[in-house]
Amino acid sequence: METNNNQGNKDPKKLRPRFNLSWLYWGIGLTLLTLWFANESGMGGSTKKVSYDEFQKYVRSGYIEQVVGYDDNSVEATVKRESVAQVFGADSTRVGQSPMIFTEAPSRESLGDFLEKEKEANAYDGTIEYEKKGNWFSMFLWQVLPFIFIIGFFMFISRRMSGGAGGGIFNVGKSKAQLFDKDGSHARVTFKDVAGLAGAKQEVEEIVEFLKHPGRYTELGGKIPKGALLVGPPGTGKTLLAKAVAGEADVPFFSLAGSDFVEMFVGVGASRVRDLFRQAKEKAPCIVFIDEIDAVGRARSKAAAMGGNDERESTLNQLLTEMDGFGSNSGIIILAATNRVDVLDKALLRAGRFDRQIHVDLPDLNERKEVFGVHLRPIKIDETVDVDLLARQTPGFSGADIANVCNEAALIAARHGKKFVGKQDFLNAVDRIVGGLEKKTKITTEAERRSIAIHEAGHASISWLLEHANPLIKVTIVPRGRALGAAWYLPEERQITTKEQMLDEMCATLGGRAAEDLFLGRISTGAMNDLERVTKQAFGMVAYLGMSEALPNLCYYDNNEYSYRSPYSEKTAELIDSEVKRIVNEQYERAKKILLENSAGHNKLSNLLIEKEVIFAEDVENIFGKRPWASRSEEIMKAKQQSAELKQLEQKEEQLAEEAEREVREHAEDNEESK
Repeated sequence: METNNNQGNKDPKKLRPRFNLSWLYWGIGLTLLTLWFANESGMGGSTKKVSYDEFQKYVRSGYIEQVVGYDDNSVEATVKRESVAQVFGADSTRVGQSPMIFTEAPSRESLGDFLEKEKEANAYDGTIEYEKKGNWFSMFLWQVLPFIFIIGFFMFISRRMSGGAGGGIFNVGKSKAQLFDKDGSHARVTFKDVAGLAGAKQEVEEIVEFLKHPGRYTELGGKIPKGALLVGPPGTGKTLLAKAVAGEADVPFFSLAGSDFVEMFVGVGASRVRDLFRQAKEKAPCIVFIDEIDAVGRARSKAAAMGGNDERESTLNQLLTEMDGFGSNSGIIILAATNRVDVLDKALLRAGRFDRQIHVDLPDLNERKEVFGVHLRPIKIDETVDVDLLARQTPGFSGADIANVCNEAALIAARHGKKFVGKQDFLNAVDRIVGGLEKKTKITTEAERRSIAIHEAGHASISWLLEHANPLIKVTIVPRGRALGAAWYLPEERQITTKEQMLDEMCATLGGRAAEDLFLGRISTGAMNDLERVTKQAFGMVAYLGMSEALPNLCYYDNNEYSYRSPYSEKTAELIDSEVKRIVNEQYERAKKILLENSAGHNKLSNLLIEKEVIFAEDVENIFGKRPWASRSEEIMKAKQQSAELKQLEQKEEQLAEEAEREVREHAEDNEESK
């Protein structure tokens, strides 16, 4: 495999530099300027500078056929063709079509008198002209600059149409893929730089192995996969995985974005696809990576009325043909990334084009700890930083979000003049990213502060008292971002969610509105976001998850992007509305009942919140007591710790067994020596 690749790289045709059409434009421009100067200044023939006495001698000898005098006393004289040898001497063989001599007369009057006298003596039979000397600067402005402007404008337009990469409009149909060779000077990213994502990393590592050692996989009759699609939310590391493949592979790696195929000219997208695969075939075996492939691979419309795009669809058709058509693309593996796999064309997703879909999901608790380990390497941290705590407090964060947390913590520490980044800096960074910047200067009255405290205490109380609600971290009534107050939780990262868990979460979310209604006797606009979340959750339970008693085991989820019909009838829609209303109202009354039974604890919590503005889980535990339920995160950490302890115990037992075996062997050797 490597031998073939090296031979391909040493091909003189491939090593030959590509011709840049920019030089052609400069050549055309210089040619036009040269022709203009030759036409304007008579530079098509040879010239000679002579003295005025020599000029008079040539006129008397009959060598001159035309004289032009200028107002600055300069003189131009055209030499007769038969007299060239006498005037130019040895240089007469190189004289052009218009041989001329130049001189300087004492004055125009003396020149005129001399020529008139020679005419009367029949020594000069040519013509005499008097002209005004031209202004070369103005001539340049009015006659040369337009040519320069036209050429410059043509080059500017050609570069813009070729994306600024040079080559002009003649390369507009060429691929914009960036080539990374193993000997390139680009920043190398390897699989060691990709934390977490164990499953996805294993699959892309296999792709690299396919190209390095194909015989191992094909000797049993199997075929190397043609393509793999990286699917996952934004920021999870899809592009980073592709960069790691480029860093690990010993084969050429082409990288481009789906939008690079899009152009204002008809047929350019398809042309770029063809050129991309032509280059890839020359470099095979190789990998082609297309980032954000949904820009070109969106499902084709069923009718023109649905908003079809002929140019994009022709580009997609060409891509489909190149990936799995009659042509052979052996040795080319296509990697693509998208976070919108639901809008991709089904023909693009079928086996033979993308044989594998590699899901790059949000990192779980242990993976977030690994990601923090990668991003904390360049940051100066102190001993207070607890990576386990940071991993627990960032549920739902992607790799990009965690990188942002680390960077924000470093900025906060630098802003306060610290030499190291501490635990509180990271907690402040998480709070800022989740809730926004604190706005302690926002003016609120005592009545508003009390209303906000009662609202947030309602959330905190119910979440503490319900088994399946998310564990509380802290509560604040300091305005942050657009929120007047906020409660921070540790959402449980469940693989599956039960109906009881969803109802407990809804009840805790409605705790703020219920507390206002119960203890203030009025409601406010502060619960808008809570009501929005609860309504969407209840609708999902009824319409999608089949968790309603009136509509059990039914899912009305419709993923058809071009469907204008509802998947259920109007009667069913009314039933869904009534069930959503029933579920929300039941949880609202449940929240009011729980708060009424624990009104004393809620009152203490709200007063403490007004006093301190920020309270933590320890303060809530002092009021309501310790929660009898362990969170899922705690169970995971405990299981991991037990697994690590068990592994250490096994290693210790193996070490003791080896030592015992060595002692027995040494004892046996001593016995043999004594015999």
